[in-house]
Amino acid sequence: MSQASEERAVRWGEILNREYGLALALVSLGIWLHAADSLLVATMVPAIVADIGGEELISWTVALYGIGSIVAGAASGLLALQFGLRLPMTLASFLFMLGCIVSAFAPEMWVMLIGRLLQGIGGGGLMALAFVAVSSLFPRRLIARAMGVISTLWGVSAFIGPLVGGLFVEYGTWQGGFWFFAVQALLLTIWVWVALRRHGLPEERLHLRFPVWRLFWLSIGVLFIAFAGIEISLLKTTLLVVFGILALIAFFYFDGRESDSRMLPARPLSLKNPIGGAMILVLAFSATLNALSVYGPYVITILHGYPPLVGGLIMACMSIGWSVVSFMLSGSPETRDNAMIVLGMLLITLSLPGYAYSLPFGPLWLIALFAVMQGAGFGAAWTFILRRAIRLAPEADHERVSGAIPTLQRLGMAIGAAYAGILANAAGLDGDADLSVIFTVAWLVPAALLPATLVGLVGTYAFVRARNHG
Repeated sequence: MSQASEERAVRWGEILNREYGLALALVSLGIWLHAADSLLVATMVPAIVADIGGEELISWTVALYGIGSIVAGAASGLLALQFGLRLPMTLASFLFMLGCIVSAFAPEMWVMLIGRLLQGIGGGGLMALAFVAVSSLFPRRLIARAMGVISTLWGVSAFIGPLVGGLFVEYGTWQGGFWFFAVQALLLTIWVWVALRRHGLPEERLHLRFPVWRLFWLSIGVLFIAFAGIEISLLKTTLLVVFGILALIAFFYFDGRESDSRMLPARPLSLKNPIGGAMILVLAFSATLNALSVYGPYVITILHGYPPLVGGLIMACMSIGWSVVSFMLSGSPETRDNAMIVLGMLLITLSLPGYAYSLPFGPLWLIALFAVMQGAGFGAAWTFILRRAIRLAPEADHERVSGAIPTLQRLGMAIGAAYAGILANAAGLDGDADLSVIFTVAWLVPAALLPATLVGLVGTYAFVRARNHG
């Protein structure tokens, strides 16, 4: 690639055309299904519980979806190396459709949970394989534009997913919400199988055994951490997080001992490796997403006296900042990748002390401002992390890098949620907590997440200091 080409901004016409437009639409549909469906159940839960019961299992409708997403995402890069894009994406879409159908027919909550797990596996696979598809279906020059579309669509889905669930509950049935996504997944399954005929088995296909043992350790680790974030008590939650992290360490260790059958890129958490720096920054900064999302709406409602809708709108400010900035900056040339990544990470870091002040003290507009700042930070950086990682990674690791980014993002979010739960419980937050406890939680959670940003900034430095290749 010439220097002049790298320095020229990418126009939308270069990707929204006959050559790449259909590929972008296909990837976008997969992202939409995963992003919107992951939030769908939130507005349908009251109707689901009223119909089939299972109040005590509500939290697991979200947790099992997340567990399935992380595990499937971890295996996606390896599956793409072995089978190409066509078969894994078709299977992921089919499993997503099957999960929607199971949920729609669920007579009891435990059947619903099976459906949500299948949806998580399919949706997580679609998300990770969408990143793989972006890195393989588009030239490196267009990767940031494609990622800009993905990020924008993700933010839009934060509004539309719960809205779809609410509309089906209000004017139809909650089962209709699952059928709505099942039909889309069926169309995607057929579309992927037909459209990706040329992306079937790779020429240098890897003949590997499925990594059952490593996926076991990953599943156990994510399960413990997810459970720690649901059933909060100081001792039990702390032990579950510790055991979960130990299981994840075992996963990273055993995966690192493999060569061709690795699920993650080589040395994924090594600061001596620029790709390791990228993985660390994704994991660490993703944990900070919970600075606002876990307790922000609760604090805004209880401490400041605003209705729950206002807390939801403040949450939406983060999604808006993410989507708008990602869309606006996605045409930046490769020579600005480092600057955009550093700018994004600094904005996220600065948003945390902003939350630590504004959440307990207000005013509301200041909380919204820092929510936009945090979202803008992710929007500025996330779009360019994949492009730079692909430029720096060995060609044999491109699929692994692409699949690892969304997987470690969800893993970081799960760890952050459990960590926030431990802090809030230690501060005395329960059903009988007074305003002083809620005030403490409001500043403690974002402030205590600052060490994660320091780890992330170290990873950022390791990532951006490396010389460009390719």
